[in-house]
Amino acid sequence: MSVDASVRLPGMELKNPVMTASGTFGYGLEFARYGDLRSLGGIVAKGLSLKPRAGNPMPRIAETPCGMLNAIGLQNCGVEVFLRDKLPRLPYDETPIIANLYACDADEFAELAGVLSAAEGVAALEVNISCPNVKAGGIAFGQDPAMAGKLTEAVKKRAGDKPVWVKLSPNVTDIVAIARAAVLGGADALTCINTLTGMSVDIRTRKPRLANVIGGLSGPAIKPVALRCVWQVCRAVSAPVIAVGGISCAEDVLEFILVGAHAVQIGTANFMRPDMAFRIAERLPALMEELGIENLEEYRCSIQV
Repeated sequence: MSVDASVRLPGMELKNPVMTASGTFGYGLEFARYGDLRSLGGIVAKGLSLKPRAGNPMPRIAETPCGMLNAIGLQNCGVEVFLRDKLPRLPYDETPIIANLYACDADEFAELAGVLSAAEGVAALEVNISCPNVKAGGIAFGQDPAMAGKLTEAVKKRAGDKPVWVKLSPNVTDIVAIARAAVLGGADALTCINTLTGMSVDIRTRKPRLANVIGGLSGPAIKPVALRCVWQVCRAVSAPVIAVGGISCAEDVLEFILVGAHAVQIGTANFMRPDMAFRIAERLPALMEELGIENLEEYRCSIQV
């Protein structure tokens, strides 16, 4: 049986649903030694701001029993360096490159969207309204439906023909309300979810393990939360949902597509094995054949509840 693992998102077609998650795959170039970047469905680059950011003080990562905590603070090279030094070296003619945006206010988000919308090689803009590790912006936008909607609208106006994805936080009472507001604001797709806020302490030093004290929990521990959020959001909005949260094998990919996701992003698993995203993309067609799944469109959202 031949299988078709390709999926369609607004403005693009992916050869398979396996993308990388922002902040876990560098700018893409760093992982080229571990696999063919062209074999991935898409690459979501490290979050970008208008100006370079140094990020939070060290230590910024702490391992937990089922994942990790991070408080990187959106360290990045800035959009100018990305467009000049990183993007031209990525295989954007064969693999969609998605730019992840971070800013402190709506005007700055819109300005950043304007810069990136003019760049050849950027397939879509992913708006980060859910980072828990920065003092300004980030999750503050993603916890208020009205703010999320207005911010999405501001970015959409400057995005030109680039699709706009909005990355949602699970650290809210009702993620569906935020999802609906983003779609009303013009979001073409939703990325679901970002990390959960967490904390780790050292009983010997009597100090937090992160200099930022709290950070974002990711990895296998959050997969059930992510699956629940994706299922709820897919039932509530018509926009495609890209799932992220604890995905570390092809079976996980099908779980998220079963509850309604169009595509997935591999995050913390890239730290466990730097070739993980490539391995999952390669394994998926064989798993589909084993399960008698001819194409993902028919399988999507076929869960029986």
